[in-house]
Amino acid sequence: MGTPGQGKSQLVNALLNAPVCAVGDDRTTAVPAVVRHAERPTATVVTDERPAIGAAADPADAGPVETATARANKLALVRDDVLRTEIGLPRTLLGQGLVLVDSPGIGDPGCPRTARAMAVLAEADAVLLVSDATGELSALEIDLLAQVSRLCPTVLVALTKIDMVPAWRRVAEVDRRLLAEAGIAAPLLPVSSVLRLAAAKAGDKRLNAESGFAELIDCLRREILADPSRVVAAVAAATSGLALDQLIVPLRAEFDAGQPGADPAATAAWHAAGRRVEELGRAAARWQTLLADDVADLMADMDHDLRDRTRRILREVDDYFEVADPAKVWPEFEEWMRENLTAVAEVHSDWLLERFEWTAARIARHSPLGAASGSAWSSDLLREVSENHVGTLRTPNIEKFSTPQKLFVGLRGSYSGLLMSGLATSLAGLPLINPFSVGAGVAFGARSVFEERGARLKRRQAIAKTTAQRHVDDFFLSYGKETKDATRVIHRALRDRFAAVAQQLRGEATQSARAIKLDLDTEAARRASRAAEVRRGLEQLLALRRRVEAIRAQRPARALSA
Repeated sequence: MGTPGQGKSQLVNALLNAPVCAVGDDRTTAVPAVVRHAERPTATVVTDERPAIGAAADPADAGPVETATARANKLALVRDDVLRTEIGLPRTLLGQGLVLVDSPGIGDPGCPRTARAMAVLAEADAVLLVSDATGELSALEIDLLAQVSRLCPTVLVALTKIDMVPAWRRVAEVDRRLLAEAGIAAPLLPVSSVLRLAAAKAGDKRLNAESGFAELIDCLRREILADPSRVVAAVAAATSGLALDQLIVPLRAEFDAGQPGADPAATAAWHAAGRRVEELGRAAARWQTLLADDVADLMADMDHDLRDRTRRILREVDDYFEVADPAKVWPEFEEWMRENLTAVAEVHSDWLLERFEWTAARIARHSPLGAASGSAWSSDLLREVSENHVGTLRTPNIEKFSTPQKLFVGLRGSYSGLLMSGLATSLAGLPLINPFSVGAGVAFGARSVFEERGARLKRRQAIAKTTAQRHVDDFFLSYGKETKDATRVIHRALRDRFAAVAQQLRGEATQSARAIKLDLDTEAARRASRAAEVRRGLEQLLALRRRVEAIRAQRPARALSA
């Protein structure tokens, strides 16, 4: 291989003493030409891995063999499916197992010829770089040799056209120095294809020795044909080394970077879940204390409110019966008493439920329970006021002041007045019954009836007040007991609801913390397993790399001994 115009094709022709590769100023190798041993000359242009043009040629007819590469180069200009030219020749050098490939010239990286040449290089066991003596090795050629030697360790350099350059020895010396400076262990072999072909045609051994091809052929036999397995092993080692380097570099970078830490977001989520569990545990004690204090305050307030409302009713009863006669207004009073006690019970019950609603909202607001607590009880607990607690006001035994009783009281008062007045007037000489005593008797009788009626009214009013007070006391005891019972029931319902919500939230938080911790442990185990896997893989790759280096080191030692 080499850059265009260096004499690659002519070198192949001179090496084989046959015009198998097209040469000329206007002819450039476009597709690879593969030359191997055959019993008789053959030439085939391969397209898409299938023979397309050409066939086995008759030994007497050298036309197809000589023109195969030219035809392939022309076809490559108009077709993209031309892959290579296959040529067979009966040559001793080829018969020893050597296969020569004349690759297209290396040029612009985007050029199709460069791509074809690099594709051929990937399958080569040894590389002969061709560079003419008109100039020293270019930076492109040195770089090409450096890259080639990494993939194909067996590298030779042919310095062509020494017949055209008188100072080729100086060029050769400079080239050897450039190779040494680049660290490329490749022998430099000056040759002249023109002298080689002329010597072959004239049978001149001296001219053949002057062409340098004898040394080139000896080098090929020594470096390649003497131990083909070593050459193949070196290529395999180089290819394996490149592959191993591509595997080792990312693994080494991952190994040097160390084991990555846990995901900060997952760790933060785990700590947050743990704090949530602890917060719910502390909140459980807080809201229970808060609920107990609020219920205690509520019961005291409810007792005071019920007592105050019933006392206001009793004060109204006292004021009412200061003037009213129970005997006349009792049915009306009884209806009023029932309505007022019912209103007290309804207002009292509504206030109880409102206070519990406020308490539940306050606990939810000042604790992590939040809106998840929901409604803790059913408002049907005190929705209706039972008539048993209001009850029916018992009618007291109210004695009416009847007409016979009035006559009896009047006669008793009249008799007393008549007797006292008659005795008083008898001192004046008047009879016991006289107009004055009769008038006094009538007045005393009327007074007695009036006073008795007033006394009886006071007794009826006192009885009514006492009856109303007893009824209100009974209502206070009965409904107060129901209110306390309902308070305890709602307290327990609210407590159980909050406890259930708190337990649910705590269970969810605990489960979340466990799930996050499990993920963290799983990820940590995966990272540890990955680190161990990377370490084992890196150790294995480095061991293989050392074996590859040992194989590659065998070539300089054997070359030195040779």
